[in-house]
Amino acid sequence: MGEEKRLIYLDNAATTKTAPEVVEAMLPYFTELYGNPSSVYNFSQKSKETITKAREQIAATLGAQPEEIYFTGSGTEADNWALKATAEAYRSKGNHIITTKIEHHAILHTGQWLEKHGFEVTWLDVDEFGVVKLDELKKAIRPTTILISVMFANNEIGTVQPIQEIGEIAKEHGILFHTDAVQAFGQLPINVDELHIDMLSSSAHKLNGPKGVGFLYIRKGVKIRSFVHGGAQERKRRAGTENVPGIVGYGAAAERAARTMKERTDKERELRDYLINRVLKEVPYTRLNGHRTKRLPNNANFSFQFVEGESLLIMLDMDGICGSSGSACTSGSLDPSHVLLAIGLPHEIAHGSLRLTLSEEITREDIDYVVESIKKIVEHLRSMSPLYEDFMKRNH
Repeated sequence: MGEEKRLIYLDNAATTKTAPEVVEAMLPYFTELYGNPSSVYNFSQKSKETITKAREQIAATLGAQPEEIYFTGSGTEADNWALKATAEAYRSKGNHIITTKIEHHAILHTGQWLEKHGFEVTWLDVDEFGVVKLDELKKAIRPTTILISVMFANNEIGTVQPIQEIGEIAKEHGILFHTDAVQAFGQLPINVDELHIDMLSSSAHKLNGPKGVGFLYIRKGVKIRSFVHGGAQERKRRAGTENVPGIVGYGAAAERAARTMKERTDKERELRDYLINRVLKEVPYTRLNGHRTKRLPNNANFSFQFVEGESLLIMLDMDGICGSSGSACTSGSLDPSHVLLAIGLPHEIAHGSLRLTLSEEITREDIDYVVESIKKIVEHLRSMSPLYEDFMKRNH
């Protein structure tokens, strides 16, 4: 392609660009207002006040109370905290936890760790679109069930779960409900009361905030204790000097995400659908993974038969396009995605998958360039595939 090298970043589920206004809000807390919020003198008050403000900004977007927001170092830490501390605190009530086979590894691996420590975990199946089956959830409930943890929206295939219904089932049975909302917070409207959510995890860098800061919403009355021991920070529930600039950035990013949500996600949905329709129409032997409509506004995930996902990514990169084959946390691994296997894809098709996640900066021209690039690359890779050759001979 005779154009100058362009960069089209379509891996916003892995991380996003920190918004300029977020960086601006953070800057003073590195060099001017650098006091430790735990100190008593006046200079530190500024840091303390700004953490309170960020808590208020985030709580407002969830319909929560500021004192129900606890800052962490990541969404992964928040997930670990929700599961391990609930398991510990409610052990006398029971040892059974229900989650799904398509959770992020922060939940999967924590669940597996709990299984080694005397807890029983039910791993729910999902349907072909990646949606949790509510009747199976109900059937899985036992007298010893203490927690249901279901992600709000899947990080790979973008499917949004029936969170309100799950929340109602949990509430009816007096079971705590946690949701990993790392992909959903800032992309979808969330009200913790309407959805009956008791705990919710999130991470700033998924919504144009900085990396290295997350939060766990813990509903008042949920009796889980600290996960990191040491000082009295975060109302004695999470020790460690607060990441003041990160927290300031998170507050600004949450406020910005709420303010721009409608317009931003409408635009993303429109371009996402344009991308999906063109790829499915113009590239044969391709399928869309995840639910066609109940999906994150910016997520498109395809499987191309007779194509190796890794080669596809490398060649897209040569065209200046950043995509991924699944979750950024597993891109070092050669196993096919656990999510794609859970929705019933055979190994060979799961291996040829591509996740493209848009941002508000992507244009229709960008999408056109990406589609042309995909067509060219897929055709090239298939031309070298003996499986494709055999398939074409058999079918023509």
